[in-house]
Amino acid sequence: MSENGAALLNEVEAFHRRFNVFPREAAYVAVTLWDAHAHLLDCFDSTPRLAFLSPEPGSGKSRALEVVETLTPHPMVAVNASAAALFRAVSGGDGRPTILFDEIDTIFGPKAGDNEELRGFLNAGHRRSGVTYRCIGDGGNQTVQAFPSYCAVAVAGLGSLPDTILTRSVIVRMRRRARNERVEAFRARIHEHEGGKLRDRLARWAESVRGQVVNAWPQMPEGVTDRPADVWEPLLAVADAAGGEWPARARAACVTLVKASQIGDKHSLGIRLLTDLRDHVLIGVDRLPTVAVLDRLNALEDAPWADLQGKPLDSRRLSRMLGEYMTADNEPIASRNIRTAGGVLKGYYAEDLTDAWARYCAPLPAEALHPLQPLQPSSEHPPA
Repeated sequence: MSENGAALLNEVEAFHRRFNVFPREAAYVAVTLWDAHAHLLDCFDSTPRLAFLSPEPGSGKSRALEVVETLTPHPMVAVNASAAALFRAVSGGDGRPTILFDEIDTIFGPKAGDNEELRGFLNAGHRRSGVTYRCIGDGGNQTVQAFPSYCAVAVAGLGSLPDTILTRSVIVRMRRRARNERVEAFRARIHEHEGGKLRDRLARWAESVRGQVVNAWPQMPEGVTDRPADVWEPLLAVADAAGGEWPARARAACVTLVKASQIGDKHSLGIRLLTDLRDHVLIGVDRLPTVAVLDRLNALEDAPWADLQGKPLDSRRLSRMLGEYMTADNEPIASRNIRTAGGVLKGYYAEDLTDAWARYCAPLPAEALHPLQPLQPSSEHPPA
């Protein structure tokens, strides 16, 4: 008798809930589907990374990774693993590993040092066609060899990750448990065995639905496109194969986590700048002199602008950062003349930023939208 996929995923989710407190209900759904997708990796064109991140230690990241380890095929804990070891493990014939990388901030954080090979491996391996090229041999006898890099990767660490990893990840922002939040103590001798039994059942169920999943084109929730759609396609395919409540729960979790990443993700300094200009600086006005823009940005308490490598944001860096984005007329965003009561000053117009806001920033709730008011009564813009 074949395994009931929905019931099995319910058991996997319940196993996570015994040991982990995730910040959102959607995270339990996503992590459960990620566990299952690791058993069906060859059915997909890409595999999302699973990232447990937190601002402080003691937030349950490592424990979450330990539980994932018991449920996924050929787990390989990669702390202190060299790039060469990972290349050979993935390209070897003993079963593709699921790589579990704790303390990922040692690879991507400010103290990462020279880990370019590892970073390249993690960047390349999310697509089935991904390979990493390395020179093999000594002296003049070296040859270029392609190492397959495609494998499931779950990471845990402090802080954030580079854009190239974050946008390919299901992100679970962990936090310390509150006093009223209780979990069961994880005991490896007992619970690894329990998780292993679930892993074996997942593997058998995955084989039974492989033909269904490999040809699947799951319907995406409205508004989930491009990179987020690539991330969630394998997870939704697994949910559809499981049936029951999982297709609906998976799509609800997808919308929740994608929106959360768009609103809370500050990995791109440029996008953070655009968002702060829209939400805090040019709010309700159609233009503002550069000096006023900088004053408002540097006064934001939870923003990085007052201390960028020891210096506050200045007009030169502001101009350089905004110049990387385009207006609706496909011209670089630049300061223009603004006529004020005290004379003509250089500054920025909201209309020049509107196209970049629409392309790069998370949408504002309807109640947060404000009509733009002129800085001063004026029927036309002064010349640039």
